[in-house]
Amino acid sequence: MTVALETQGLRKSFGGVLVIDDLSISVKYGEALGIVGPNGAGKTTWFNLITGAVHADAGKVVFEGRDITHLARHDRCRQGIGRTFQIPKPFTGMTVFENVLVGATQGRGVAERASYDRCIDVLQMTGMIKKVNVLAGSLTLLDRKRLELARALATDPKILLLDEIAGGLTEVEVQDLIEEIRKLRATGITIVWIEHIVHALLAVVDRISVIQFGRNLCEGEPHEVMNSPEVQACYMGGTPA
Repeated sequence: MTVALETQGLRKSFGGVLVIDDLSISVKYGEALGIVGPNGAGKTTWFNLITGAVHADAGKVVFEGRDITHLARHDRCRQGIGRTFQIPKPFTGMTVFENVLVGATQGRGVAERASYDRCIDVLQMTGMIKKVNVLAGSLTLLDRKRLELARALATDPKILLLDEIAGGLTEVEVQDLIEEIRKLRATGITIVWIEHIVHALLAVVDRISVIQFGRNLCEGEPHEVMNSPEVQACYMGGTPA
């Protein structure tokens, strides 16, 4: 089996607004897939459908060959789907270690003491090991992003969904984050990354898919996709050559 995750003909409306319209995208094991598209295109809703935060009106979510469309949110996490959110919301009154421990115990369904080693490992991976006893509420935005990443990794995911994790960071901070995600890639984890900072994606991903009006506009080699007249017109506001 080469396909880790696949969404087949997903459709989702909120009230009378169609947000996801027959969206079919697949991700291979070990691949890093970038997702771009204008605000309101349906990118985060697609993640929410994959993780079970919202449920599809039609279509399927298939993970490792299993239809998980109707599986509970926590069960999808324990099957191996981890994610970060656009706006980090740590438990501000808890330490960095305690935040990651919540991810490890709740996300994996494992006892606290059995989760300690995993927590230490992901804190080292994300550059947060020196801040284990720091209250999350006192962290900078970059460190909150790193903590968000660490909490997701603490669930021991097979596929990691990153939702605009570089948003709001300075260029230097973005470069630091790129290096950390490259290191994660080297571990073999499958990554799907929604991002508006396109050069960050181009530095990491194997393939880019463009979502427009809840549909898959096009996909392919990252530079070719981003330079295509179709994407220039529909995503970047240009006109076809």
